[in-house]
Amino acid sequence: MLGVIRNSLFGSVETWPWQVLSKGDKGEVSYEERACEGGKFATVEVTDKPVDEALREAMPKVVKYVGGANDKGIGMGMTVPISFAVFPSEDGALEKKIKVWYRIPNQFQSDPPVPSDEGVKIEDREGITVYSRQFGGYAKEADYIAQAAQLRTALEGTATYRSDIYFCTGYDPPMKPYGRRNEVWLVKT
Repeated sequence: MLGVIRNSLFGSVETWPWQVLSKGDKGEVSYEERACEGGKFATVEVTDKPVDEALREAMPKVVKYVGGANDKGIGMGMTVPISFAVFPSEDGALEKKIKVWYRIPNQFQSDPPVPSDEGVKIEDREGITVYSRQFGGYAKEADYIAQAAQLRTALEGTATYRSDIYFCTGYDPPMKPYGRRNEVWLVKT
């Protein structure tokens, strides 16, 4: 059964298109400035729950939509990374709210299937420029907060970015134990 899911869902993996504009290094922290393409995204918003818990509710909805819970009944393949927006408060802690963004694969961009679950919305998003920092492991809320703080410190005095929102991203299916890739993206202003 696992094989079937993996083949239909993760068989074709497409990367969200972006261009690396520059790379930076500050002490231990290396980062990239990237221009990420916009397009149509499947989104799921969850409020009133801590980030890790909200993700456990939101991700299966996205994965089901991608896997065929849509009006065309088709599996679309994965696009990486899957990103989710988090909303930091003044002290750096995250509000109990996330929004997952899954970029619909190129072949479905012009006419995305309609989600069967009303909790999944299709939205158009403009391109964004981000400062991205990569790290490994199974990322939890505390890891994203720590990495975002390190990236902010590295960018101090050289870059401006939004303070009300940032993106956390993951590239790997849950069953991949090693060599995992996660990133935090601060949105350039």
